[in-house]
Amino acid sequence: MKTLCLLESVSRLDGGIFEAESAFQKHLHGNEGVEVQVVGLEDRFTREDASRWAPLLPRALPVKGPRALGYSAEFTATLDPQADLLYAATLWRYPSWAALRWAEQTGKPMIVAPHGSLDSWALQHSAWRKRLAAWLFKDQQFHAASCLRALSITEADSIRAYGLKNPICIIPNGIELPDLSESRVEGRGSRATEDSEDGSMLSMHDSRRPAQKTLLFLGRLHPKKGLLNAIRAFANALDSRPSTLDSSWSFVIAGWDQGGHESELKKLCDDLGLSWTDRRDHEQDPISAFSFSTLDFPVVFTGPIFGEEKKSLFRSASAFILPSLSEGLPMAVLEAWACGLPVLMTPECHLPEGFQADAAIRIEAEVRSIAQGMQALFSMTEAERAAMGKRGRRLVELRFDWKILAREMREVYDWVLGGGSAPSCVRC
Repeated sequence: MKTLCLLESVSRLDGGIFEAESAFQKHLHGNEGVEVQVVGLEDRFTREDASRWAPLLPRALPVKGPRALGYSAEFTATLDPQADLLYAATLWRYPSWAALRWAEQTGKPMIVAPHGSLDSWALQHSAWRKRLAAWLFKDQQFHAASCLRALSITEADSIRAYGLKNPICIIPNGIELPDLSESRVEGRGSRATEDSEDGSMLSMHDSRRPAQKTLLFLGRLHPKKGLLNAIRAFANALDSRPSTLDSSWSFVIAGWDQGGHESELKKLCDDLGLSWTDRRDHEQDPISAFSFSTLDFPVVFTGPIFGEEKKSLFRSASAFILPSLSEGLPMAVLEAWACGLPVLMTPECHLPEGFQADAAIRIEAEVRSIAQGMQALFSMTEAERAAMGKRGRRLVELRFDWKILAREMREVYDWVLGGGSAPSCVRC
């Protein structure tokens, strides 16, 4: 089976979609016998991130004109008409039109993955541009799809609310499970653990280990992530923390700035009297060195973090937060669980399994609720946080393993090509 995978970017510029789809397509290619051809738009990170697709070799095409339109004169001619089907993880730009044209010209199946773009908050953001794209081509692409991929039941409901009647396969994003046996980083915010007799993870009492704890956010710095309210809530939670607690917390904000939002976050810290530091202002680059020297600040900005540095940051954190107003299915939460971290998140993260498994504390995207969630987290013992994190890792093992998810998608591919009974993950 030969498939085309269309993206708006084949690099980190596509955020969580890049992280999810690069892993997903590699598993389809390596484990399910699918020959995958990846096509996207070229950007400043394309060459740097090309190796993360290996053994796949993505084709990145130059953009002509405004980046926001994503037009590439070579796009339609590049799409192989001999492919059996097309999978489009494209949103509101030209590649979606190219996908529609390919499906119309070949008469072959097209699967479209909206990646949370039909969520009500997402539709209201840059609404005029999306309404124009919908009128020009996007709605036609949606309606022409043989199947739509939803990352969660909630997203499937959003797809139906948009008025689409197509079959929907519910296949979430997944994660690679790291080996935690070698991951316990000593130092500020470290989570060195050992297994107790009942199987729960308990803190190793090491006199070398400082009491400092870190609450981590990792993702793009964008208003929809809810970080303004999270910083306000963090200030409130610190002010109301009982003096009996023997540890202090720092809020580590890691990710790439979008539209100058990072400056807004730093200004808010100044207005609230929260001292902050920026890793990029220090000589130490490795997270391990950085964490020893700077976490005396309540708020720490790290800038973009990738590769081994990102792994170190997750492994040295004490907990993870995503106070988002809108998500598809966030890879960062899955990464946090895979590393055994307890999580604070909003329902808009579309991971209700986390609440059901008691692997996450539920917060709403407003200051009071986030502050209450932080206070609950800060009041937990290390053993309680570790046990919550272990439940998260177990949830990932059972539901978010890429091997299982790639097998489900292969079943969907076989179904749209050959008919018969719909797979169990499909809602018709």
